[in-house]
Amino acid sequence: MAKKKVAKEEEAESGRLGDFGSAISALCEEKGISKEKVVETIEAALAAAYKKDYGKKGQNIKAVFNDKTGGADFFLVKEVVDETNREFVEEVEGGAEEEVKGVKEEKVAEDGEERLPRYNSERDLTVEEAKAIKKGAKVGDVIEIELEKHQDYGRVAAQTAKQVIIQRIREAERDSMFEEYKNREGEIIGGVVQRVEGRNVFIDLGKSVGVLFPSEQAPNENYRIGQRLKVYLAKVEAGSKGPGITLSRIHGEMVRRLFELEVPEIFAGTVEIKSIAREAGERTKLAVFSSEDGIDPIGSCVGQKGTRVQAVIDELGGEKIDIILWNEDIAKFIAAALSPAKVLKVEVNEETKEASVSVPDDQLSLAIGKRGQNVRLAAKLTGWKIDIVGIKPAGEVVAEEAEVATTEEVSAE
Repeated sequence: MAKKKVAKEEEAESGRLGDFGSAISALCEEKGISKEKVVETIEAALAAAYKKDYGKKGQNIKAVFNDKTGGADFFLVKEVVDETNREFVEEVEGGAEEEVKGVKEEKVAEDGEERLPRYNSERDLTVEEAKAIKKGAKVGDVIEIELEKHQDYGRVAAQTAKQVIIQRIREAERDSMFEEYKNREGEIIGGVVQRVEGRNVFIDLGKSVGVLFPSEQAPNENYRIGQRLKVYLAKVEAGSKGPGITLSRIHGEMVRRLFELEVPEIFAGTVEIKSIAREAGERTKLAVFSSEDGIDPIGSCVGQKGTRVQAVIDELGGEKIDIILWNEDIAKFIAAALSPAKVLKVEVNEETKEASVSVPDDQLSLAIGKRGQNVRLAAKLTGWKIDIVGIKPAGEVVAEEAEVATTEEVSAE
């Protein structure tokens, strides 16, 4: 009868301990950290608790945790050291120390010469001692001596173990989040506005929170708590409270990523975005190109009835977008970049990378743009300095209408 009772108790205990594996798996999934990290944390906590109650100062105790049974084995870890590189001393009454095995006379020289590392019997083994435990042991080997198992720990030891677990899990969680978001730098990610503090907007990204500083906010946008929006992952830095994630809504690369999401040809690489010039909240110019026959790069980006480009415009809060055909001929490229203005002639200076552009008088203000925005974006897009001169039409227009698609034209369709 007694044997059956003991067997049932052991079975029940085994069932409870067997839950460790599923509990660890659940913790890993919740915190987004590896199982190895969690087991390593538990082992560190058990080793700390064991040392607190049953170990000695200076000992290096290792715990090997079994996640299936919930049990652990404990080992005293010692390193085999070179006797000639250690100072052997022992403590005597009154705390004084005396040399019991001198290996070098230079150990405590008064001329400031460095003392040799002291031999510690709790963590060091001589070669002779090591060979008595493990045949063939040599300097540098690590010997693990199994210790007696204990199941009961004092309050201080339990508290120590708890603190170790909390600290290590937090560190592992921070490291995991940092690696995850660091690998996603330069991507578009969806989030929800969590809170607004002053002019800083904090975005909940799922596993972490990023910040949208005023300098990274579009001037025409207002943010409200609970609002869903896409943000550009500009920079991820390691921090004591988790990864420091800087987000952006004005970065030029954000436009590239949005088009990659909306235009399969860009994502596949058949249509290439050569350059981007952006003034967030107002206008963006995009130079596109395709080397494959039968592919219309501008048409691919605009989409049927303008659906693709309109999706990007909506995400950017109504920002105007000009899609321009990139051209190896810099004169034609500059002419196209000044759309929607019509260009008569482009004269280029290859050495200084300066261009003089002639436009009809009635197109001058359109070519320059409001507050010089159009010519400024064209210069940024092409990488050339552009001077515009208004003249009476006397030549052929350089940029054909089919080579440019502006937001206004898309809207008109």
